[in-house]
Amino acid sequence: MMPGTLDGLRHARVLAIVNQKGGVGKTTTAINLATALAAVGERVLLIDSDPQGNASTGLGLSYDERGAGTYQVLMGEASLEEAVHQTKVPNLFIVPATVDLSGAELELIDLDRRQHRLADALDAAGDALDYDHVLIDCPPSLTLLTVNAMAAADAVLVPLQCEFFALEGLSQLLRTVERVRGSLNPALEVQGVVLTMFDKRNNLSEQVAADVRGFLGEKVYDTVIPRNVRVSEAPSFGVPALIYDFRCPGSTAYMSLAREVIRREQALRDAA
Repeated sequence: MMPGTLDGLRHARVLAIVNQKGGVGKTTTAINLATALAAVGERVLLIDSDPQGNASTGLGLSYDERGAGTYQVLMGEASLEEAVHQTKVPNLFIVPATVDLSGAELELIDLDRRQHRLADALDAAGDALDYDHVLIDCPPSLTLLTVNAMAAADAVLVPLQCEFFALEGLSQLLRTVERVRGSLNPALEVQGVVLTMFDKRNNLSEQVAADVRGFLGEKVYDTVIPRNVRVSEAPSFGVPALIYDFRCPGSTAYMSLAREVIRREQALRDAA
């Protein structure tokens, strides 16, 4: 089955949160967008496909609690349903990253359908994949783990830091999306680009935002995620920013982003 088809195997569109560069707020966006969607009553599954496992840690899962996770799913050692864990956030579930995931890159090379292992696991879940949204937190590099995520996804969501080389990195990522669309997943699209680490005191942030909007137009979300110390502090407490400080500017921004994501997904459903 191709992602996005309506044959009953999937109840949710799958969004891969991707950027080939590290330090752009990718995992922060994965954690807090997932939490914000859950906070408005959506049922959300977050798949941690980054060997660093920061999304799992940021949602309060200790290494001892993780058990089966993304690695076991990719290797065929566990079904997706067996690897799902409830988080402390109501309506939010996670397939965690374990230390084994760091070796998956080499092990996947020798497996059949190595680029489609995650897509196959999602399809095999069938009616058990009972979520409104499935988000995949990807590694900050183009590896087989990232390729698996994009091959499984209906769309990518791109966090983009407001910095000098932002457009150059974005161009590289869009070329990667085109290659995946051409060879592995013809249905893949860019759901949106979210500007992160925006500093309104910095003219560069304003210029980058204007340049990105000029380049991609409506693909760029209206919401921008500001630099915010409360968002940075939250992972050390094992909770999303929205739980750590619901009223801080970062939390407010992620709630706004969640509403935009829901509106875009609804528009796609209405147009289908």
